[in-house]
Amino acid sequence: MVRTASTMLPLGTAAPDFTLPECDGGTVSLSDFADSKALLVVFMCNHCPYVKHVADGLKQLADDYMAKGVGVVAISSNDVEAHPDDSPEAMKVEKANRGYAFPYAYDADQSVAKAYAAACTPDFFVFDADHKLVYRGQMDDSRPGSDVPVTGRDLRAALDAVLAGQQPDANQKASLGCNIKWKDGAAPDYFNPQGSA
Repeated sequence: MVRTASTMLPLGTAAPDFTLPECDGGTVSLSDFADSKALLVVFMCNHCPYVKHVADGLKQLADDYMAKGVGVVAISSNDVEAHPDDSPEAMKVEKANRGYAFPYAYDADQSVAKAYAAACTPDFFVFDADHKLVYRGQMDDSRPGSDVPVTGRDLRAALDAVLAGQQPDANQKASLGCNIKWKDGAAPDYFNPQGSA
């Protein structure tokens, strides 16, 4: 794995459209969240230690904010031939074991990850009610092996601002995690195989 930071997509970017298969069956689309007060899109996977580190905190955060009218969707874009632990079948098991109430979708051709300029797992994007990007960055300062507790502080502050009709602080720290596992020859131009600091 390559330690990778968010690309920090420009604030104000419109949420790219998507329709993807959900691991429990059916599909999930951007249009499903047309009436949401805000939308949190999370690029993640099963096996990444950075995702595992925040998984319980992410579940709690999602439960808290879905109850307030925030839409939440998780997307896995990893190459499952190289990483079978991230297959849709394994995603279904992970979703059940973690108790995720949000859809967990599979981006087989990796086009949605590229549309969002997603780079790492986990990578978080918050959109307002008009589906304009208002936050992209870390969940909080906690990392695997650190003694910083997982609180979701940064992500919660951004969501609270949107729900209050305000803009989140534009000074946002990039998320950090494992790189998305691109298929051979399919890595986007923004992928840095040397990783981030």
